[in-house]
Amino acid sequence: MLTVDQRLELYYWMALTRTFDEQMVALWKQGRGVGGTFSQRGHEAISVGAAYALAPEDVVAPMHRDLGAYLLRGMTPRRIFGNLLARANGVSGGRDANLHGMGDLDLRLIGFISHLGHAMPVSLGVAMSFVYRNEPRVAMAFTGDGTTSAGIFHETLNMAAVWNAPLVMIVENNQYAYSTPLDQQMKVHDIARRADGYGIPGVIVDGNDVEAVYAVARDAVARARVGGGPTLIEAKTMRMLGHAIHDGFEYVPRELLAEWEQKDPVVRYEAKLGELGVADAEELAEIRQRCEVEVVDAIEFAEASALPDPATVADGVYAS
Repeated sequence: MLTVDQRLELYYWMALTRTFDEQMVALWKQGRGVGGTFSQRGHEAISVGAAYALAPEDVVAPMHRDLGAYLLRGMTPRRIFGNLLARANGVSGGRDANLHGMGDLDLRLIGFISHLGHAMPVSLGVAMSFVYRNEPRVAMAFTGDGTTSAGIFHETLNMAAVWNAPLVMIVENNQYAYSTPLDQQMKVHDIARRADGYGIPGVIVDGNDVEAVYAVARDAVARARVGGGPTLIEAKTMRMLGHAIHDGFEYVPRELLAEWEQKDPVVRYEAKLGELGVADAEELAEIRQRCEVEVVDAIEFAEASALPDPATVADGVYAS
């Protein structure tokens, strides 16, 4: 059972993610952004709920729609906006002006690799390092529904199962792999069924219910930590905006978006907190205002920050 403080923490991280996302999209529409950007809208409960289940010593590999996991693990809005605006104080030092490349091993964050699925074998290697060192730690990796049709997904899960690795795999099923709907890329309705082929648990969860995501992730993490092996979690949700800022999303039926809009994860959690007596509308508004202040500060800080020195362009490049 979550405490009042834990529920308010979950709401804060979701509200911060949503506020960041809205300000980020607005910035790009104003022409103040650099490169492309990816909206998190609809994914907040997955990234926050799953990452909240991890211990500080665990390692996580988020994707481009898992901003909540980055924030929850300690990556500040200032650093992330610095990255988005290609500033020298951004996570990648101005080299990758989006949500890619935001790794920080001090925060136990594996940087997102643009090709979905390629963080999976890396996460498996991390998980097995914990086994070799006899450390009760867990690796968690996120990927999308489209990745589950790729070989790297199956190879990683098969090895994780055979090696009994402490790996928790979160599949964010947002119905579309870029513009390809789920029924055009696989015959099975539930991606979690694919776990059966590897002899590991496959769990389906409502990806718009942050407490439900947290509960299944918590159980999977606890199981992995004591030697129970990997778990595949399918979190069902909907990507509420296009693949990236340039994508008008015309290929998605408007009635489908309207249906999922009624399941908005942030709005749903606000209603639940009110029903449970955890917080009233004024208290929730105060949290949202706190998030607004943090994000506006981050934008102003990033825009006032220096661009990288061109003389450092080759720093960190080990092959060409």
